[in-house]
Amino acid sequence: MSLVLYDTLTRSKKPFEPREPGKVSMYVCGPTVQAEAHIGHGRSQVVFDVLRRYLVYRGYAVLYVCNVTDIDDKIIMRAQREDVSTFEVAERYTKVWNDTMDALGILPADIQPRATGHILEMQELIQQLIDQDKAYAVEGTVFFRVREFPEYGKLSNRNIDELLEGAETVASEVKDDPLDFALWKAAKPGEPSWPAPWGEGRPGWHIECSAMAGRHLGSGFDIHGGGLDLVFPHHENEIAQYEAAHDATFARTWIHNGMIRMGEEKMSKSIGNIVALSEAIDALGPGPLRLWYLSAHHRSPLTYEDERLEEAATAHERFTTFLRTARAVAGDAEPSDAAGPHVNAFVAAMDDDLNAPKAVAVLHELVGAGNDLLKRAEAGDAAAAADVASLAGALVTLGDEVLGLDVASEVDRAQRLAGVISPIVEDLLEQRDAARSEKDFARADAIRDRLTEMGIAVEDRPGGSRWFVEPSAARRAAG
Repeated sequence: MSLVLYDTLTRSKKPFEPREPGKVSMYVCGPTVQAEAHIGHGRSQVVFDVLRRYLVYRGYAVLYVCNVTDIDDKIIMRAQREDVSTFEVAERYTKVWNDTMDALGILPADIQPRATGHILEMQELIQQLIDQDKAYAVEGTVFFRVREFPEYGKLSNRNIDELLEGAETVASEVKDDPLDFALWKAAKPGEPSWPAPWGEGRPGWHIECSAMAGRHLGSGFDIHGGGLDLVFPHHENEIAQYEAAHDATFARTWIHNGMIRMGEEKMSKSIGNIVALSEAIDALGPGPLRLWYLSAHHRSPLTYEDERLEEAATAHERFTTFLRTARAVAGDAEPSDAAGPHVNAFVAAMDDDLNAPKAVAVLHELVGAGNDLLKRAEAGDAAAAADVASLAGALVTLGDEVLGLDVASEVDRAQRLAGVISPIVEDLLEQRDAARSEKDFARADAIRDRLTEMGIAVEDRPGGSRWFVEPSAARRAAG
């Protein structure tokens, strides 16, 4: 089976066929850098990070572009409130964004274009539209003639005569048509501006991505991604601007992720139910948080609830526990081909419109099969040890390299910390064993409680106690 993706433009699943065999060009709308990222931003970035990772896993060379909007009304307003430059605000929150994405395990974009670095490309695109009478200038502001692009509304599936509610509102009396939207905004006192043939000013929001995607990926690039809230007007306008100017396809496939819901409500700044992404990462850890993001299909809404977050944390702990034990039990065993059926099932799930929930279910089945083999492997069964090694290796490849679940890293961090604190822990365990021998169970329990507070889990086994560092404790220590 080949990869099939749901395309918002055609409203159907279709086989993925890149513009150039073996290569994928991909553009994802990035942040407007005027505040910290919230968990909604995290979902979109994880969805497209996983798509990118999976394409690489399937053998494609991926060119991934994710922009930064560093000039915008919100940035200007924050700069004015803080009495600093828009450049300072944009630089500060671009760094915050990149640091937060790194903490979430998002692979860095191959190209991270900034709007202010592509003013000339935007002006060239605007001039092309003016030359074709598809745009016009009024008092230094340039508007796009929506009705000059007959296919306007094709992405959002809206009728052009029913779009007034969603139209960008810039004093309609200065526009030829209320639907027309701004490509270039005339300069205002105290705001950043750039010289242009039609007057000093700054770009509108929509023109940025049309110009930057065209500059770095060219016509007919393979995938354009973003949140469902961007379909209209942002992505609709991106298409109109580019295709009206060039008479060529802008993007071949459009993929959109669903929104985060807080209980029964959509997450919204207006009602104050925003959760900072950095806080969620600190509280849950990047792997469990990504597992939560992947618990619903990327096109569906995802509900932020404590119970679902706890389920993700428990599931992630199941993965780390298996990997840690499998490494200890399998040792240097040569992996068998036991993981093959699980790998095939994982690929089949991901090939079906990136069905991550089903792919994660496959990982649970893989871990279940591995857990069933552990006792035999621990008892010296070489074939079982080879199967365990195979399943553990597949968990790392599929769970970490493709889904970015951070399982191996969590185990590695915990093992490194265990090596550092081993003398302390071993001494406490000896004290505990002595207390138990003396039937001083209160003291033995107190020592175990102290170990638990340190993030040390103790397993009492027939052959003696076995201990390990909880991944969450290792993560806190590393942070």
